Amino acid sequence: MDYKDYYKDLGLERTATPAEIKKAYRTLVKKHHPDKNNGDKASEERFKVISEANEVLSDPEKRKKYDQLGADWKHYEEAGAQPNGFDWSKYANARANQTNQTNSYSSNTGFSDESVNDFFEMLFGQHESRQRGRRRAATSGADYEIETTISLEEVFHGTTRLININEQTIRVTIKPGITDLQKLRIPGKGGLGINGGANGNLYLTVKVAPHAEFHRKGNDIQYTLPVGLYTAVLGGKTQVHTLKGKVTANIPKGTPNGKILRLRGLGLPVYEKKDEFGNLYVKIDIKLPEHLNDEEIELFKKLAALRNPVPEPAI
Repeated sequence: MDYKDYYKDLGLERTATPAEIKKAYRTLVKKHHPDKNNGDKASEERFKVISEANEVLSDPEKRKKYDQLGADWKHYEEAGAQPNGFDWSKYANARANQTNQTNSYSSNTGFSDESVNDFFEMLFGQHESRQRGRRRAATSGADYEIETTISLEEVFHGTTRLININEQTIRVTIKPGITDLQKLRIPGKGGLGINGGANGNLYLTVKVAPHAEFHRKGNDIQYTLPVGLYTAVLGGKTQVHTLKGKVTANIPKGTPNGKILRLRGLGLPVYEKKDEFGNLYVKIDIKLPEHLNDEEIELFKKLAALRNPVPEPAI
């Protein structure tokens, strides 16, 4: 088998610091990322190799086990052993008796190809040694979950978000009419697969921020409209603020306080359905006139007298 030298894969010495490992990985992943190499198989394989090396060396615990046991530290651990509890001298002596060689293990380069095979055959048996290749089967990358918050105006018009994942920027389109806490799946943009495994997926949860004027109910919008007393009594037209812009609405004569008017098609778009919209429901909030002058007060008194005439005294 070929010994995997993760340090060599990243162009590093075994004494490399975490910062040096991180810098080397970022430099190489930018160069060999599949999105930048138009299907170049060699570059794609190189990308997988450096991703695997970084996964181990950037994790202090995994790196420690790798430095002690080589690239197959994980299989040794799965067999029930502990790195710190293994007596390397016994294995070295066994190898010396068989081959009269003293170079089975090097503190600088790890195992030789032959010694790694013999090590696993001795430790786990012939069957385990044959199974090691299978255990390196393709592994899918992890799924990532993130959140973003958008405004109600963005719900109406649709929007985009730029997300930085795996050293690349992804543009995510959010379609009009999306609901609060709806989750979008972006396939293949999660964690990187190992040994040819598929990349994981990216899941984006969309939150809709509360609005100062509008209250959402499904695809419908509720809105409170201040209307002057005279307009409510005499009727007339007034401007209504919508997510589409201002529109003119007709206020019927004698409109009572709290009456709800329905403006068809001025709500939110229905998600993934073209030219379908909810409604805008406008609740009338009649505002009484303030700071009346003497003439206005007298007019209201006359109006009150007309509505409630004083009864003639009984004879």
